[in-house]
Amino acid sequence: MKKTLFKTLLFAAVISGIGATAQAANLQGGQQVASSKAINKPTYVQDYQAIAEVLNKYIDGCKQASSMVMKPAFSEKATIFSVDAKGKLTGGSIQELFKAIDNPPFRPSPEAQSVIVKVDIVGTAASARVDSNDVSGFSFSDFFHLLKVDGKWMIVSKIFHTHVAP
Repeated sequence: MKKTLFKTLLFAAVISGIGATAQAANLQGGQQVASSKAINKPTYVQDYQAIAEVLNKYIDGCKQASSMVMKPAFSEKATIFSVDAKGKLTGGSIQELFKAIDNPPFRPSPEAQSVIVKVDIVGTAASARVDSNDVSGFSFSDFFHLLKVDGKWMIVSKIFHTHVAP
């Protein structure tokens, strides 16, 4: 009896697996799912570490209120955009950030805290989110787009949201 029960459970498990695989391969709208394969080695570990290094230059620049510290993280062609208090789009060249960070109300904020919330990498393109608290009394959620150009990761765009102070 135990052998029969075991064989029945094993058969059900195999059939369920086959059914799930067939269902995944035939998604609605004709979409196809690539078969899963074991990854022989981590693919983006070095890229993640390089991106974290770039993002930390930005974070350190915010904490020190210094464009010179953060500039190496950005492409010269980078852009920055947000929505102002009136709900209007504002921004442009990343030079606007560099001018702002070097002047009041920004000031060195060694107590500021930041976290890299997420990094998503595909080939030579990546996106990242950084949340920061108490940067000169402000809290931000920053969203970055990065590209790997000539083997080096750089920020090419930044959009952000300034959180209302508690």
